Amino acid sequence: MTDTEKTDILSLTLPELREKIISFGFPAYRAKQIFDWMYKGKTFRDMTNLPAGLRTFLEENTSLSLPVIDKKLVSAVDGTVKYLLRLSDGNYIESVLMKYKYGFTICVSSQCGCRMGCRFCASTIGGKVRDLTPSEILGQIITVSADCNNRISHVVMMGIGEPLDNYDNVISFLKLVNLPDGLNIGYRNISLSTCGIVPNILRLASEKLPITLSVSLHASDDQTRSAIMPVNNKYPIPELLTACNSYQTETGRRISFEYTLIFGKNDSRADAERLAAVLKKYMKKTVHVNLIPLNPVSEREFKGSSRTSAEAFCRILVNNGVNATVRRTLGPDINASCGQLRRSVK
Repeated sequence: MTDTEKTDILSLTLPELREKIISFGFPAYRAKQIFDWMYKGKTFRDMTNLPAGLRTFLEENTSLSLPVIDKKLVSAVDGTVKYLLRLSDGNYIESVLMKYKYGFTICVSSQCGCRMGCRFCASTIGGKVRDLTPSEILGQIITVSADCNNRISHVVMMGIGEPLDNYDNVISFLKLVNLPDGLNIGYRNISLSTCGIVPNILRLASEKLPITLSVSLHASDDQTRSAIMPVNNKYPIPELLTACNSYQTETGRRISFEYTLIFGKNDSRADAERLAAVLKKYMKKTVHVNLIPLNPVSEREFKGSSRTSAEAFCRILVNNGVNATVRRTLGPDINASCGQLRRSVK
């Protein structure tokens, strides 16, 4: 049996796995044993309370391919850990583990590469290779948690790839990661970032999942945004913000806007005032703007704004009635922005 024909059991809920195990002719209670082992990051050979015959059957008829740690960089500054993970087909993705006062947060990837083409981002260089399966997204958390020997309580989908370009698999992942019998990570502790695929923002609203939606805006006018984010040619700012307002109205969840500050491109006083005006025009409820000084990419010509400029930009937003903060930089000594470690391997 080829890998594509095998049942991907890590993408199953416990009831689904129980049905599958019964259909294979084994007792239903074996499903819970297998489920518990998988979520500890163990292989079939490690499942020592299963009969040898069942373990052999599972190896031959199902797949359980957790990402393998190929490289690990630990920041001497703040303890942030960047992982280069190798998938079963040899492709690479990245995950980042961050420690906060409340516990551990992981940034996960949703695709191998990305086709969105944002000009300041390393993840999109070389385009999209393929989508990740629900189990491959989930597996990042399992592998990293086993490595650090700590429970991960928060997830941000801000790694390599555009989550809403892999919609069905991402929704399946969100439901899996929330399972009480599994990782049991609450929806309110999950943030999903999108560059602005409008139909799927509206589709996500209908899912009624109380996650936090983060929208990568990065410009206050269409001309500037289209120049650095090709997706804006299809879904310009007025259409995007109208969808965001609908999302916020329907879900009752506050939206966060990501705004990467690029020196000489989108970081002027006029940009800040225009951003405040456009957000107040389209967003009827409170929003929050995360200001992020750009982490330069060697293949790109852009430079990040200074911390002083970022704080000045932030003050203008706040003075105009828009909640905003400058995000602190994590892992500065390990180049923790996504996509760059994968590029070094490629």
